[in-house]
Amino acid sequence: MTDRQPAFILVRPQMGENIGAAARAMLNFGLTRMRLVDPRDGWPNQRAVATASGAGRVLDGAGTYDDTAGACADCDYVFATTARSRDLTKPVMTPERAMEHARALCAQGRKVGVLFGPERAGLENDDIARANAIISVPVNPDFASLNLAQCVLLTGYEWRRQTAEIVPELVHLAKTDPAPQIEVEKLAEHFEQRLEEEGFFFPDHKAEGMKINLRNMWSRFAMTRADVQMLHGALRQLVRWKTRDRD
Repeated sequence: MTDRQPAFILVRPQMGENIGAAARAMLNFGLTRMRLVDPRDGWPNQRAVATASGAGRVLDGAGTYDDTAGACADCDYVFATTARSRDLTKPVMTPERAMEHARALCAQGRKVGVLFGPERAGLENDDIARANAIISVPVNPDFASLNLAQCVLLTGYEWRRQTAEIVPELVHLAKTDPAPQIEVEKLAEHFEQRLEEEGFFFPDHKAEGMKINLRNMWSRFAMTRADVQMLHGALRQLVRWKTRDRD
């Protein structure tokens, strides 16, 4: 069942040939849920179809999105693939461990997304900040670059080879009621709005970095729907008390 597998999200892919090669790699391991974020050469793309060579149905079912937030909106848990060390603090997993985790979540009906970055530079911090964990491949540190299709192939392979055995603590996590990414996104926006009103993002030249770090913090938490609702309520109550004190 396609809803019991992760969505592979290609963020700003640059060449149709690479999208087609990624589709082939996905179908090799039974994965069919592809999402495309702002593909550089537009969509649909005939070069992608030609390169897919038999995996056209993956391309036919691919969803397109304007931004990473939209592509992740319905996901309960998101991984970001990156070979480079980042300033953002997140759990870092091997592809094997990540796909083990993904299987546990999918087995409980949770929606999982895996982000893959553009061919030239990879994912940006703003993309990674929206993920819950990072997938890092233990490659040669002197030549750490994997092309898009290679990264998709490696991750798909680890997904396929997982057995039906699921690590107990992952099942326990999956049995909670996690907040989908769209709900975490709305909470981040609410929090950011309140901080903006109070002049928190100062000085101006540091504001963007501060906002990315805050979004990274939210995605790092394993938040439930109840957590999100409680924090929204706390923010609203703080505003009510502040307004009452002014009156």
